[in-house]
Amino acid sequence: MTDLLSAARPIAAESSFYNAVLTRRVDQHGSLAFFWVAYTGTPVDFQPGQYLTIGVESNGKLVQRPYSVASSPREVADGYEFYVRLVDGGLFTPLLWQLEVGQGMSMKGPKGKFVLEPDDDRIHVFISSGTGIAPFISMMKTLLVDGAPRRAVILHGVSYAEDLGYRDLLEAWQASGGYPVTYVPTVSRPAAPDNAGWTGRTGRVETIINDAYDDLGLTTDGSIAYICGNPDMILAVEETLQGRGFPEEQIKKELYWPKGKAPTAAPRIPAGVDPAAPQQ
Repeated sequence: MTDLLSAARPIAAESSFYNAVLTRRVDQHGSLAFFWVAYTGTPVDFQPGQYLTIGVESNGKLVQRPYSVASSPREVADGYEFYVRLVDGGLFTPLLWQLEVGQGMSMKGPKGKFVLEPDDDRIHVFISSGTGIAPFISMMKTLLVDGAPRRAVILHGVSYAEDLGYRDLLEAWQASGGYPVTYVPTVSRPAAPDNAGWTGRTGRVETIINDAYDDLGLTTDGSIAYICGNPDMILAVEETLQGRGFPEEQIKKELYWPKGKAPTAAPRIPAGVDPAAPQQ
């Protein structure tokens, strides 16, 4: 079981590192959650697609990790939104999972060059795995607030249907036309009992690229791809797109961790189960 309540890693209630506070938390399930962190002083501006580094003090040291911001820079009054997976044996996420609303935190940034091209009217194909969908949500929310939404296709791959973060938002946008988006989720373990009833696409997101591009009529002249997630997925998608004739400058990439250093996801915790309680 992941180190969720290690007495050897206490979290400092107050710290000179802290310049922010956890203002809100919503659990998607036991090992996926949304966190909102607000600066105690003046908010910082960022470009959609950039990341901030959040952390807490433990044993006199700042423990921190960078995360893409999922909220729009136009709406930060209640905090910056982060979509996070609990990592088994991780240095930071087991601490993050212990935090109560009101806990002081450190927040730094922004950094990153994974941002939208200016004045681009091509169809934006946003390809992600897991929590890699976060920067695309920020991009679309911002374009919507600015009154200049760009036509988009979201290809999002997860293991289980319950891992489809922002599914309700994207389905609502697609159904209502509130944002010109086509939402294409896929699950990689269709035979798993937890995916019973799933009728959408199956397979890892990198395996559906050709079919999705063909089905949607996406062309090299009319679309641009943005990819965010694990490096193996990104490499596979990039190779597939290049094989379809896409030049390198039409494939934007954001790695969620260095190649060969993928973190291990914590054991899946069913919805409604307290992740801090001992598990059998």
